[in-house]
Formats: sequence, C-alpha cells, structure tokens
Amino acid sequence: MYFLVIGALVFFAAHLYSTFRTRVPAYDIRKKLGYMKFMGIYSLVSGIGFGLMVWGYGLARPSKLIYTPPEWGAHIALALMLPAFILLVAAYGPRGYMKQSLQHPMLYAVILWAGAHMVANGELNSVILFGSFLAFSIINRLAIAKREQNVKRATIFGDIHAILVGALIYWLMLTYLHPILIGVPINI
Repeated sequence: MYFLVIGALVFFAAHLYSTFRTRVPAYDIRKKLGYMKFMGIYSLVSGIGFGLMVWGYGLARPSKLIYTPPEWGAHIALALMLPAFILLVAAYGPRGYMKQSLQHPMLYAVILWAGAHMVANGELNSVILFGSFLAFSIINRLAIAKREQNVKRATIFGDIHAILVGALIYWLMLTYLHPILIGVPINI
C-alpha cells in the first residue's frame, strides 16, 4: 500500500505543479529551463510516480473492503467506459467538435474512468487509485477552465475517428485486454 500512496503523491505532485505553475513568461520555469528539459524532468518524475502506483496497486491486492459496491456498479462502469475511451481518443486524435467544445476531453475521460471504477470497486487500493485520479481530474479541469484556450478548426472527421477508434479500444479491452493488461477479468 505504501508504494501506491507514494506513487500517487509523486505523480499528482508533478501534475498539480504543472497545473498551477505560473505562465508569466518572466517566471515560467518551463521557459527558463527550456521546453525539452522541463518536459524531460516532468516526464521522469511522472513516470516514476506512475510506475510506483501501478506496482503498489498490484502489491496491495487483495485489499480491505472500504464499502460494498452496488450490484449495478459493474453495469454502470461498462456503460461509462465506452464514452471514456471515445473521449480519450478525441483528446489525441484529429481535432473534432468534441475536442473543440470540451477543450480537454482526456480529463473528462479520466473522470468517467475513475468514477466508473469507484462505483464498481470498494477495496482500499481501488479507492486510493481511482479516487486520486478522480479528484485530480476535477481539480485540473476547474483550474484550466480559467486559462485561455487555443482555438483551431474542427472537423467531423475528428469525431468519427474518435468514435470508431474509441469503440474498437473499448471492445478490445472488454473482450481481451483487461485481463492481460490489468490482471483482472471483467465480470458482469
């Protein structure tokens, strides 16, 4: 459990720093260090934190039950994961209207993913992992809502791409990948 908690603290400390760092050019550490150096340090710290979280989550299995998930929790999780995958693809795929209107669809994808898993899992390690991602994503979304956004032209192709690729990833995760990547089969 310690590695999970330490990993979450390291990972989210780096991300919260990035969220709340000053963007004033004279004081912006990313400008002072240079983009590549800043991103290298940021990626290294985040990667270490993420690795510790994944390892710690696995070490913490089985974990103490904090609450009993409702019987319908797994069904809600399955329903929420399809739009979560679509939004995740929309965040990194060609710019569509979803990306343009939501501005940061990955944060919404993480909110859906974490919320879905909080409804379906009540173990301590799950509450720490998914709860920390849920809290961070909400905080981050509120914080960046105040920043000026770079508006680019959107196309329907971006949305079609996000829906098709997101649905394919959802299907692959549902039928094959969840047990392989996560080590837990999806039980309905």
